[in-house]
Formats: sequence, C-alpha cells, structure tokens
Amino acid sequence: MPSSPYSSARQVRLAIAERLREIMRDAGYNGRSLAEAAGWHESKSSRLLHAKTLPSNEDLRTWCQVCSALDQVDDLISMSRTAESMYVEWKRLHRTGLKQLQESKVSLYENTRLHRVYCSQLIPGFLQTPEYAWALLKMFGNFHNAPDDLEAAVAARITRNDLLHRPGYRFKFLLEEQVLRHQIGDPSAMRAQLDHLLAMAKLPSTSIGIIPVTAPRRLWALEAFNIFDDNLVQVELLTATVNVTQPSEIALYIKGFADMAAMAVVGAPAKRLIHAAKQDFL
Repeated sequence: MPSSPYSSARQVRLAIAERLREIMRDAGYNGRSLAEAAGWHESKSSRLLHAKTLPSNEDLRTWCQVCSALDQVDDLISMSRTAESMYVEWKRLHRTGLKQLQESKVSLYENTRLHRVYCSQLIPGFLQTPEYAWALLKMFGNFHNAPDDLEAAVAARITRNDLLHRPGYRFKFLLEEQVLRHQIGDPSAMRAQLDHLLAMAKLPSTSIGIIPVTAPRRLWALEAFNIFDDNLVQVELLTATVNVTQPSEIALYIKGFADMAAMAVVGAPAKRLIHAAKQDFL
C-alpha cells in the first residue's frame, strides 16, 4: 500500500511546482527576480516553487502574466483544482450540513458499477440501519461541530442505500471482525444492525467478508477506504477524506483489497462471527 494517503495530492502539487519552474526559467527569471516582477516577497515564490503552498488562481495568472505564458493559465488552474480536491477537510464539507455531505456523493455512487469497501472500525454506510446511522452521524457531527440537520442526513443516507437493490450494481464489503463489536448506539440498535447485516448478505448484489481477529495477517489493518470501479479511491481519515486518482496508487489499493479478501471469511463462517458478536449485546 502507499506509504501515505496524501501521496497522490502531493504528486499533483509537485507537478504544478515543476510547471511553474519551467515557465519561470523559459522566461529568464529565477525565484527572486520573478517575485520582484510580481510584487511579491521572495518567500512566496519559494513556497510555490517548493510546493509548500498551493497557488491560488490569481497567483497562477500573475505568474504566467509575468512570464508571458498566459496560454498556460487554464491548464495550471485545472491542475490546482485537482490537487485541492484530493484532500478535502471534513470541516469544509460540513459547512452546509451532514445532509449535503450525504447527497454530494450520490452521483459518484450511481455512476459506479463495482463498489469495493473496506472498513476497520465501523459498519459501512451502505449497510447501516437508520438507528446505527443516526448514532454515528450524531457522534460525527458533534465532533466536527457540523450544522444540526441529523434527521435529514440519516434520511439521505438510507435513501442512498437503495442502490443495493438496483440491477447492474455490485458491492464487495470487507470488515474487520472488531467492527461487529464496536458499539454505536445502544445494545438494541447494535442487535438490529447485526441482524440487518445478515439480511444484506443475502442480496445477490452484495458480498460481505469478515476478517477474523485470529486470521494470519497478510496486510495490517488500514484506514477505511472505498474503491469506485478502477477509477478512484477515497480514504477516510479523522480530519479529511483523501481522493486517490493516481493509477499506480489505485492499483495498490485494489491489490490491498484482494489481499484483505484472502484473509476474510464469507457465507456461513461470516454469519457465525456476526451471531457471536450479537451475543455481546444481549
């Protein structure tokens, strides 16, 4: 797996910095002289050239104008937007509320035919009951100080889960066994959630694998991640969601998912683990 989930975003930022360096050199400038021509402090051009700061659109326009390279502005702005979208702070996502966060991903989910989901701490959103989703989103919203639209957010999440029942979609879920025992909500909500998990395992579109705590590890437990076809990976961190778009990194996540799947049990053995976990909440 990649050494850091930020590496794709970092690569794009480095690519922008390298393009800026090439434009600067082609125009006969160095960092100091370009800063002077742009009316900046020299430290600003240094930060941009070393990818320590992501340039604003106005920074890119000024850079290209000074270097007589305005024909490259649009490409650079496009690259900058890509880099910015790869690491999206939860706080920014929550400015308009949790409901908007749920609805913002509907188009991505509807355009994905094969969903692969790995979770090490929580039941995946697609498999959640309303009670579990309510308890989780309440906790999530309180931690991140999100606007209070909990009821609407839960409804949006459950509506989104209708995709499990639509033809043409496939879902592969991998859960670490401890996910079954992390109490979200009260014991009654957990029992209902585990019963729901058993019901969802019967759907023709769905495969649910459980990685036993006793399974010899081929790969360590990771942050939760979602693979959308072979085009995008989203990694969920405490502070942000990271969008991985670099093909070589996506390939590593796909390989990691396959290695995890090799450790998992499905069918009757998975059901036994779920039933065993349910006993903890009687």
